[in-house]
Amino acid sequence: MNPADMKDLSDRIYEDLRLRTLPVAVSFHDQEPQWPEKTRRPSHALKKKITLCQAMTLARTYRWTVGLTAEDIVCVPALIAFGHAEMDPQQLLCSFFARVGWSKDEETAAGEVAGMSLMPKGQATAMILSPLAKGQVDPETVVFYGNPAQIMRLVHAWTYMTGQQVQSGFSGKIECREYLASPYLSGQANVVIPGNGDRIMSGTQDDEMIFALPGDKLPLLGAGLEKAGRTVGAKYPVPFYQNFQPEFPGMFKELADEAGLNIG
Repeated sequence: MNPADMKDLSDRIYEDLRLRTLPVAVSFHDQEPQWPEKTRRPSHALKKKITLCQAMTLARTYRWTVGLTAEDIVCVPALIAFGHAEMDPQQLLCSFFARVGWSKDEETAAGEVAGMSLMPKGQATAMILSPLAKGQVDPETVVFYGNPAQIMRLVHAWTYMTGQQVQSGFSGKIECREYLASPYLSGQANVVIPGNGDRIMSGTQDDEMIFALPGDKLPLLGAGLEKAGRTVGAKYPVPFYQNFQPEFPGMFKELADEAGLNIG
């Protein structure tokens, strides 16, 4: 998709859903890329390392194009989940979950970790996160933050075009792997409940959820959003049904009678 089409589609979805923050395009690289113009590397621009969820906040609220390698990331679980560790990532995460109290023991953690979307080593040596409307990134994943009703409309769009329900798994931790890596690895959309780190480190709000999909499916999502449920008036904000006569307590009718009012 060319930059002009990306901007047009991003703007249409952003305005149709009245999103609070910008859709974000994400690309993965097996080596350090030619960074887009004005890319900010946290280790250079901020003189510090940050978390992946902070990078997402910088892209969706500050409108920055953020470039990341392991040099820029301080979150150890995310580094493991995105293939930067030398040891087996599942083994490391099982040990971590048991050690910090996210699982009662490593054996219990193993079942959870086995279902996680983990990036193979070397596929995310570098990442770029950029507002979709800038058109600076050919996205492999596109990420939308929104409230539950806004995310519902994106699910409507996806199911309208694909006939597939959105399948998601929730862990409450290291959820950056689900909204960044999972669509890229699976080729499917998903809905994510932001995790503990997103809320502590990156300012993600209590009412925010995430919808993410493979970048090549973005035109499909845009087409679906224009058509899904329109014949029954589905849109955002969701319109309240108003074709009814309210019922009031009896004293309202008594007062109407005293006032000589006919309220039926």
